[in-house]
Amino acid sequence: MKNKNSKRYAVPALDKGLDILEFLVGNAVPCSQSEIAAGVGRGPNEIYRVLVGLEKRGYVQRHPTTGRYELTLKLYHLSRNISPIDRVRQSALPYMEDLAVSSGQSCYLSMLYQSQAMVIVYARSTGAIHLSIAEGAMFRLSQSTAGKLLLANSNAEVQTMLMEHDPTFCQLGPSNRSHLTTDLEAIRQSGFIVQPNSLLTGVKDYSALIGQPNAKVIAALSVSTFKVQDKGGNGNQDLLESLFKTASQITKLISE
Repeated sequence: MKNKNSKRYAVPALDKGLDILEFLVGNAVPCSQSEIAAGVGRGPNEIYRVLVGLEKRGYVQRHPTTGRYELTLKLYHLSRNISPIDRVRQSALPYMEDLAVSSGQSCYLSMLYQSQAMVIVYARSTGAIHLSIAEGAMFRLSQSTAGKLLLANSNAEVQTMLMEHDPTFCQLGPSNRSHLTTDLEAIRQSGFIVQPNSLLTGVKDYSALIGQPNAKVIAALSVSTFKVQDKGGNGNQDLLESLFKTASQITKLISE
């Protein structure tokens, strides 16, 4: 019955096109029409029209000298559009730029990557003096503000795995581990964290959660301020409110 349905709904041209793309993905060098045909188990004439169609749509291109076929970057660009990281980056940047302008502070967004907190996008303050956090920079989860926020809002199984891969956590004694666990629960309940930067003296970090606890896609929106920039009064509260508002806007967008 399965084979009967497979034949009933088969799309030969589509199958040929996918076979060709998969074959070219697995080959590091451009291939001739005959080589592609042999690789996908079909005759050269059988795949000619499909190759023409793939070339016309921009998925493959021919070398100007040899005429051999190779993949373009179209599949790569398409894959970037569905990547969770790139989706969050594209959704977040306009709101982050507004936050950087309105608050006068640079802000950055971090996500989990290789058991660390990786900065995936940064919006620069327009002020004369500002902190610059490099995109691609990675920080330990149990030390960094964004890392603790992401750790706190991961599900229990992921949280345990992440802590086992965190060098700082592994060096802690039982008492300090218990204290960190308590801190993480408090952070999870509040949805944000404010603490001194673990690497820079005189810098305070503010981070708010993007997404929902235990969700597949979560991120930390953060602002790092110099101590001399703290205005006192309602300055800190205003910054937190702006941070929450921006995080909520981004969360709504990536959840749609």
